[in-house]
Amino acid sequence: MHPAPRALRRAAAAVALLATAVSCAPQPDASSSGKPSTSAGNACAKGKLATETPGRLTIATDEPAYEPWFKDDDPANGKGFESAVAYAVAEELGYGKDKVAWQTVPFNKAFAPGEKTFDFDINQVSISEERKKAVDFSSGYYDVRQAVVALKGSKAAKAKSVADLKGVKLGAQVGTTSLDYIDDVVRPTRPAAVYGKNDQAKSALKNGQVDAIVVDLPTAFYITGAEVTDATIVGQFEHQGGTPEQFGLVLDKGSALTPCVSRAVDALRGDGTLARIEQQWLSDAVDAPVLK
Repeated sequence: MHPAPRALRRAAAAVALLATAVSCAPQPDASSSGKPSTSAGNACAKGKLATETPGRLTIATDEPAYEPWFKDDDPANGKGFESAVAYAVAEELGYGKDKVAWQTVPFNKAFAPGEKTFDFDINQVSISEERKKAVDFSSGYYDVRQAVVALKGSKAAKAKSVADLKGVKLGAQVGTTSLDYIDDVVRPTRPAAVYGKNDQAKSALKNGQVDAIVVDLPTAFYITGAEVTDATIVGQFEHQGGTPEQFGLVLDKGSALTPCVSRAVDALRGDGTLARIEQQWLSDAVDAPVLK
């Protein structure tokens, strides 16, 4: 058999060299989704996230900003549970207080479909599968129960069970888990009164337009202790099985920040920071009768 012509030998050598180069080149991760993972250190580099405004972290919440979640209707002062959590998350992400900007976004708009103008929203938004269709959520930063608040001496104030609330005129803020508990757990004989803001629900309670309102437990303690002092906490609802209801930070659907923010929340839970903030600002929200 005659040796291959020189040109053919050169071509074969070139092909072999090319195959070797390809096999040695870095290959793309087949599992990559295009979003940063917790192992992608540079994607979550502190202070260098792909934020709405480079070098700054934009955090949103509703107005007014209620106690005990915020203090003096000023999210930027670092006082109140959610303001403190927001700044702790920001610090964990590499953004000091001077690098945080606050934005006002109505409660319902925060988790409505559509592109967001904030990096994350913190506003007592419960994580749910339905809401996840429109937005991303961080890991939960607070485990919460819903509670019933009624005027002292009223029929509603004497309720000892969920069944005792069926004939009661109840009210809650639109779009909230509080309203879901009325519709899905209590199932009252009369439709719930629905309000655009918690302030409106509290006014309705004061004026006798509703017999009781449903809010999260820490808010119930604040309402009865400082805002409607002739009201009382009737009781709290049990968890409805599975994972407890949790508040989560809201992010744009598919946000590159979601894994970074979740990792920050997980770190704050793991090192006890969230527990310390809860103890400082929500220490009253402990024992309340459980409505079964």
